[in-house]
Amino acid sequence: MYPDEIKQIIEAGIQECTAIIESDDGRHYTATVVSPAFSGKNRIQKQQLVYATLNNYLANGTLHAISIKTFTPEEWQTHHG
Repeated sequence: MYPDEIKQIIEAGIQECTAIIESDDGRHYTATVVSPAFSGKNRIQKQQLVYATLNNYLANGTLHAISIKTFTPEEWQTHHG
C-alpha cells in the first residue's frame, strides 16, 4: 500500500480527522492521526478507532505493519505547538 492510500482510508473512516502517514521501507508505516473524535477516549480506545478503519487490510495482508499515534486537536497543539 502507498501512504496516500492509508491516509485516505483512515480519513474516510474517522470524523474530521487528519492522518499523516510515514514509511521508511514501504512495508512498515507510522500513522499520526488527529481528530476531535478522540476526545474523552483513552489511548487504547483511540487506537482501536484507527485500527477499525484498517482491519480488512491488515487481515488480508495488504497492509503489513502500522504503528499508530493519536491526538485530539488540543493534544496536537500542545505536542507540536
